[in-house]
Amino acid sequence: MTGTKMNDRSMWMGSLAAPLRAFLRTESGSAGVLVAAIVAALVWANVDLSSYEAVWRTQLSLRLGPLELSRDLHTWINSGLMTLFFLVVGLEARREFDLGDLRDRRRFVLPSVAGVIGMLIPVLIFLVINHGGPGAHGWGVAMSTDTALALGLLALLGRGVPDRVRIFLLTVFVVDDLIALVVIALVYSDDIKMMPIVVAVAAFAIMLAIRAAGIRRDSAYVPVAVVMWGALLVSGVDPVVAGLAIGLTAFAYSPGRAELEQLSGIFRSFREQPTPRLARTASLGLANTLSPNDRLQRIYHPWSSYVIVPLFGLANAGISIDGPFLSRAFTSPVTWGVLLGYVVGKPLAVIGTSAVLTWLSHGRIRPAVGWAGVLGSGTIAGVSFTVSLLVASLAFTGDQLAEAKVGVFGAAIVSSALTWIAFRVTNMLPHDRRIRALFGDVTELIDLIPEVDEKYDHVRGPAGASVTLVQYGDFQCPYCGTAEPVVRQLLGHADLRFVWRHLPLSDIHPQARLAAEAAEAAGAQGKFWQMHDLLLDHQDKLNITDLIEYAVDLGLDQERFQDDLISQTHAERIESDIESADRSGVSGTPTFFINGRRHYGAYDITTLTEAIRMARARARLGREAPTIGG
Repeated sequence: MTGTKMNDRSMWMGSLAAPLRAFLRTESGSAGVLVAAIVAALVWANVDLSSYEAVWRTQLSLRLGPLELSRDLHTWINSGLMTLFFLVVGLEARREFDLGDLRDRRRFVLPSVAGVIGMLIPVLIFLVINHGGPGAHGWGVAMSTDTALALGLLALLGRGVPDRVRIFLLTVFVVDDLIALVVIALVYSDDIKMMPIVVAVAAFAIMLAIRAAGIRRDSAYVPVAVVMWGALLVSGVDPVVAGLAIGLTAFAYSPGRAELEQLSGIFRSFREQPTPRLARTASLGLANTLSPNDRLQRIYHPWSSYVIVPLFGLANAGISIDGPFLSRAFTSPVTWGVLLGYVVGKPLAVIGTSAVLTWLSHGRIRPAVGWAGVLGSGTIAGVSFTVSLLVASLAFTGDQLAEAKVGVFGAAIVSSALTWIAFRVTNMLPHDRRIRALFGDVTELIDLIPEVDEKYDHVRGPAGASVTLVQYGDFQCPYCGTAEPVVRQLLGHADLRFVWRHLPLSDIHPQARLAAEAAEAAGAQGKFWQMHDLLLDHQDKLNITDLIEYAVDLGLDQERFQDDLISQTHAERIESDIESADRSGVSGTPTFFINGRRHYGAYDITTLTEAIRMARARARLGREAPTIGG
């Protein structure tokens, strides 16, 4: 990777979009569960407020000899289970730095500034409205977007909104979540005790030392994490900070091909001798190929999205609503401070910051999306819930707490409506204008290393095509065989060129390497693609006799073909493609890249056609606008 530029190359050995799309799907699905929990809380509180409050005041105690920790159910949820929610927030922030667009640190400038300004302006609006009043100390209620709920609602409201817009929203409010936790720890924590904080810091240091020692068993970390959480709870600092700290230190990366090949050897040993010891070794080896970040995400993210956050909503969203209360609430400065802070302050901050930084930097720093993406991100940023209600429960009691909740709910409703209008108007634009409005003209980071070279790569299709589809493939891989009819159908597009690069998975496909060399030997005689097609059509017949038969059928010089295979004349070419796969973060087949960006998910005709259509539209925008960041 030496010599590549951060603005046009992915300096990473992992992947982004697959886990990110999984993250977005989880948030989208959990949005409905959370909304249902909020509605249930409101119905419960208005049917029987006393029973609603009594349930959450139920005391739960943990006792170990003379040591006892007793809190009500509401506290166990807000300061206990929510620690796991902020663990997931920290994990996602770390993944963005390790694998996301923020791996190019220059791209962190606009999201970080927008995140900070996106908290300051709503807080200032709240303080102006509540200046000198009894609710002024609750300014923290108006600062934080609920990123998870915002992403979920965006998926529901913005039909057809590309992942790139969701990614922009996510990166902007990574900063939002981090600062919100700092504010909770410093401003809304009472009676700070230093000795428990020292214990918490020591526990965190032990946790880092365990990780540095290469220990990956979860059982080694859990007791230390519990001590850290308990010490923070006793110290007066909200212990949810523990989750964030642990999440931020969990590295994110994708398993390398060498690790997977070693794991294949373990599985072969187990297949030959299926003993409990080898079964355990294979199981641990499989788990250890995943990064700490990925393992924790897979464990806690579904629980956080589908259980913890909805339970938090059920425990915190209940307020008794009637005519007199609503009249008081909508004349309360607390309600209006929260409502206007989010509905006005958040869009103003996101849109204003994006415009000012683009202007000041002469376009070198700009949003990764178009104006519609910025507008929609700004309006949906007015959706708050989790952190806002957490701060409200720390800052207010009684009527003021209920008024703050009304402001939070009202802001979510108004912001959702504004977002729907923004994307509804965008979808009514002509196709090219809509694509520009959503995507903008910022050059995307390129995942493919090195880029396609017409003189070196095997290329099908016109040289001037606006879309290039690259496949890393293995001639014996059944999934490559499944993908081949789709690729041939796509090649009917006049504006598409296709590139094949070799990635023979010799540890599981013993004939794949020889088949790749046979394709190169045929290519040396001008028949690469003809041999390529034969090999994929006859994946179950790839021994040396079969390959020679194919050479005869293609009219190749048989003696030269056999000499090339025996002497491994083209082995260096195969190794070059394998090295390219390693540098591009590819460890399995088939793996596709569209205009240099890795394609994740399904490779059926519908999915690939849509991805190619979007790539063609972005390529057209790139020709119309100057390249930024290069």
